[in-house]
Amino acid sequence: MTRLPRGFSASGIACGIKRTGPDLALFVSDRPATAAARFTTNRFRAAPVLVSDAHLRASRGRARAVVANSGCANAATGRRGLLAARRTAAALARRLGIDASEVLPASTGVIGVSLPVDRLIAALPAAVEGLAAGGLGRAARAIMTTDTHPKLAGATFSWRGKTAMVSGCAKGAGMIHPRMATMLVFLFTDAGVPAALLGRILNAVSPGTFESISVDGDTSTNDSVVILANGASGLEVRSGDRSMDRFREALREVSASLARQIVRDGEGARRTLLVEVRGASNDGAADRVARAVALSPLVKTALAGGDPNWGRILAAAGTAGVPFAPGRVSVSIGGVLVARRGAAIRRDPRRLTRVFRRPEVHARLTLGEGKGRGRILTCDLTAAYVRINATYTS
Repeated sequence: MTRLPRGFSASGIACGIKRTGPDLALFVSDRPATAAARFTTNRFRAAPVLVSDAHLRASRGRARAVVANSGCANAATGRRGLLAARRTAAALARRLGIDASEVLPASTGVIGVSLPVDRLIAALPAAVEGLAAGGLGRAARAIMTTDTHPKLAGATFSWRGKTAMVSGCAKGAGMIHPRMATMLVFLFTDAGVPAALLGRILNAVSPGTFESISVDGDTSTNDSVVILANGASGLEVRSGDRSMDRFREALREVSASLARQIVRDGEGARRTLLVEVRGASNDGAADRVARAVALSPLVKTALAGGDPNWGRILAAAGTAGVPFAPGRVSVSIGGVLVARRGAAIRRDPRRLTRVFRRPEVHARLTLGEGKGRGRILTCDLTAAYVRINATYTS
């Protein structure tokens, strides 16, 4: 079981926002901690995103606690929603004896519904009482919505005789598309990391992990990736030496694991598809082509049916708005070359069907234009996804 780093505790309880199950999570550091975050770029930022962003600015990158609820996004709720998020943070701060700016609120659930803030605040004493070093799993369950299981990951790293840990949890199964970060992710380390450096490292890790996944092409109003570093291990991460490199790699390992778990648990998903583009004129062009393929409903439904209709991949790539010569393009699926110089290669259809029916499918496009590379992980689009989202508020 993934554990929290030293000095952190967590809890997950039911406060009555959802009909059943836990819906309130707390994460607390027992000492001052630096903090950094990345928030959604959706123009309709939810109230807790606005408040958390403001708190990080006011505290100059310090935080002691995260309070997160599921069952209500507290988005598109106007001034009332902002007041609810601020009241929640202030109430928890009083309970913990810290400044309100050191509390970062987060929410997930239905948009346009007012947060039952009195109910949430009334449950805070029990949530604080339940804080435990082994509480990460319970907290991870409390932030789930359509997730089928909690998502946890951890890694350790060492430097000059000291060992530190990075661990965290995530929620996300639908409304997942990389426009910064597309889920709720809470990360913790007992290394000491200056706030500015912590932010730079998070910004370096996110593009290849949390920002390189997609379930359905929809960007949430509530996306947040938050990391706290409290220094309890005694290992200090400094810019420019190997401690920074080792911390960054541990954070990358944890982030990549959580990102993969989100896609694999995509609503109704049975298969994942890794779209890799090579040979683009630059990395940005490669990224646009990869996203065009990953977002194509026709590609995703072919994947759902295990149908080796790889021509849909070529067609989607051609809509990306990226100039390339079709006569230079090659495509391979699961290591099987299916097109060279823009033309099909005859293959045993039964072999291709087996490739398309694997739990994890890898499609590689080589454009022959330069050295640009990009990749994105997505999943299939099944009838179950439609059923889940056709009745989400019911």
